[in-house]
Amino acid sequence: MNDMNVPKPDLKAPQTVLEELASELDELTPELRKAASYVLENPNDVGVSSIREIADAAGVKPNTFVRMARSAGFEGYEDFRHPFREAIRSRGTDFPDRARWLQSLAKGGQLGELFAEMAACAISNIENTFASTNANAMKAAADAIVNARHTYVLGVGVNNSNARNFSYLADMAVDTIWTIPRMGSVATDDLARADKNDVLLAMTCKPYRTDVVAAVEVAREQGLTIIAISDSPASPIVVGSDHAFVVDAETPQFFPSSVSTIALLETLLALVIADAPEEVVASIERFHNRRHAMGLYQEEWKDRS
Repeated sequence: MNDMNVPKPDLKAPQTVLEELASELDELTPELRKAASYVLENPNDVGVSSIREIADAAGVKPNTFVRMARSAGFEGYEDFRHPFREAIRSRGTDFPDRARWLQSLAKGGQLGELFAEMAACAISNIENTFASTNANAMKAAADAIVNARHTYVLGVGVNNSNARNFSYLADMAVDTIWTIPRMGSVATDDLARADKNDVLLAMTCKPYRTDVVAAVEVAREQGLTIIAISDSPASPIVVGSDHAFVVDAETPQFFPSSVSTIALLETLLALVIADAPEEVVASIERFHNRRHAMGLYQEEWKDRS
């Protein structure tokens, strides 16, 4: 895990901070108690609001929150709110709160920090994902796809484009890989005629989509080979699958990162092509020659001066 995503060893959990603050409530002055009460009743606001915003909401002066933080044993309000912001970064809150936290960075002039953290997370996610698997595991999944009668690639929401990109690229070489759900359909219907001769490649990350989980359960009942891509070994689509790949999806963003999923899918497709019969290369060549002949690609620019 990237160092930027690891809380400091002495960092208190938000719940601990709240419990300690509640235990001292009776000892605070009326104004400090007003600020502390607002925090206890609206803890999510601490990580996403500026000191001026939370002071206005509580009906006190900004300096009151500074004094409240010091009375709780912190050097200042920024130190006090740090555990709450870390909880948001580690996806301990809902998407809207993470979105508000991102906006709070912009208001605080910290976009450079966000930019650096996005880059660090993307690199770390790919490194951790590939470190948790190996070429043999990837080849075994590729073998299953190559030998299948049909491979159904399932992704919904943000993963729908990842699934379609995988099928689009694969279609240049083979015609046995299809994206589901099809337009106007649901994934479980698309699997109605599938059986032990077929493969389901499914992907979902927290919060897990119930339609993907349901499709995987149907596929298991019908005997399909399951290739699962998710963000936890305990994911409902990973448990009991034939081939499982756990991706790192950490990000300061409000939605799980797709970077490692895309990298894993590209690698899996490369192994599928490498593992496929030799005529696959001829199929890819015909595909591109046809596109060139139709003028779908811009020819290289030449200096006509």
